[in-house]
Parts: sequence; C-alpha cells; structure tokens
Amino acid sequence: MRQRWPERLWIVRHGQSAGNVARDAADAAGLPMIDIALRDVDVPLSALGLRQAEALGRWFAAQPEAARPEVVLCSPYVRARQTAKAICEAGGVGEAGRQPVVDERLREREFGVLDRLTTHGIRLKHPELADHRTLLGKFYFRPPGGESWADVILRLRSALDTISLHHADRRVLIVCHQVVVLCLRYILEELDEAQVLAIDKAGEVINCGVCEYDFEPDDSRLCAPKLTRYNFAAPLVEEAAPVTSAPDAMVAAR
Repeated sequence: MRQRWPERLWIVRHGQSAGNVARDAADAAGLPMIDIALRDVDVPLSALGLRQAEALGRWFAAQPEAARPEVVLCSPYVRARQTAKAICEAGGVGEAGRQPVVDERLREREFGVLDRLTTHGIRLKHPELADHRTLLGKFYFRPPGGESWADVILRLRSALDTISLHHADRRVLIVCHQVVVLCLRYILEELDEAQVLAIDKAGEVINCGVCEYDFEPDDSRLCAPKLTRYNFAAPLVEEAAPVTSAPDAMVAAR
C-alpha cells in the first residue's frame, strides 16, 4: 500500500510585508535595530505584498478546477493569513468560500533575543552569539529564546503527518515563511544540512513564489514527492506585480 500524501502540494511564502520594508531601510541606513513597533506575529503585508497575493490568487483561479487547491493551510502570523485570505478571495481555491485553516506549526522561525536586530546590531549587542552562530552554522544555531532551523523542522514533520492524515489525495496549499519553505523542502526531498543551505545560498525565497510538488507512486509503490516548480514567479510577472525576495523582517541573520 502506498504512502498517504496529498495529490498535489503547493508551498508559498507570504507576500512582501511591512517588516521586509523596514528591514531593508534599517540595513541601508546601517542601523542596529529594525524600526517596527509590532510583534513579529502582527506584522502585516505591505501594499505591494497584498498586490502580490491577489495576483497569485488570480493565477490559481485561472487554472482548471482540478488544478486548484482544495485546502489552504497557513501560519498564524498576520502576513501569512492575509496572503492566504487574498488567494481565497481571488477565487484561487477550488471549493467556493473555502477559508484558510491556521496551523501554528507553520509559523515563522522564532528569533529570541535577536528579534528585530540587523546583522550589524547582532554583532554590536551580542558579539558572542555572532561568533557562536559562525561556529555552529545557521542550521543548528539556536539564539536564546529562539529556534534553530532543526527546531523548525521538528514541528514541520508533525504538521506534514497531520496533512497526510487529514488531507491525503487532496490538493493542498501551504502559506508560510521563507525558512519554513526551505525546511519543508529539507523534509520532503530528504536533503541534508549542506544541500538545504546551498539552496538558501543560491537565492532568497521570493514573496508569493510557488513551490510545487506532485506525488506519484514509484516502482516500490511508495508515493514519493516530486518537485515540479520552485520560486515560480510567473503569476506575479504576468500581472506586473514586482517580484521581491528580502529576508524575513524581524532579524537579519536568518
């Protein structure tokens, strides 16, 4: 008997957020702190980010009924929920009126004491942590009060188990965050630390870019994930919505 997986899985990073914009401004000015007076969970989309999300929703809506998501799962963070809602409201989901389902396990990586610090700010305020991160590498480095990439992967394994249990053979869209996209690739493609960091180094995950998997039985009758698209920006390009890919807002050193 084959493994239980969705029929198709799309993983999308949220649209550009107000925090992405604030982070770019802080870096450009050489500031130690990102100037945004919100919790990371409350950071909304920018006007451009909403435009990106709506463009993606219209792209999904233009696909045949059998090629649209049936289930939308999203991070509880405001920017992810706004992106998922915009996709649904644009008709991008096969079943009319489908509302996104929030799953806390899809949330952004937690940054702990490094929250809102730029790379310059981390080196200025926590030089010992900057040195420790250099030694361990970003995959295993856990800032005090925060998470490593490996920590994120642990909770995502649980989320994927739930998806397989409740949404097997359905078409599922996940709306989440940059590191979450990469960590899901790590799990689904059975990557190692070096491989996932090489993908990260090759380029940022674009806002509202599409990562897509099909699941077809192989010779062993196992249903193996097959990556068919990554950082797919055509939905934005078709509507002249600028493509953005700044790292997530609340800390520079992901």
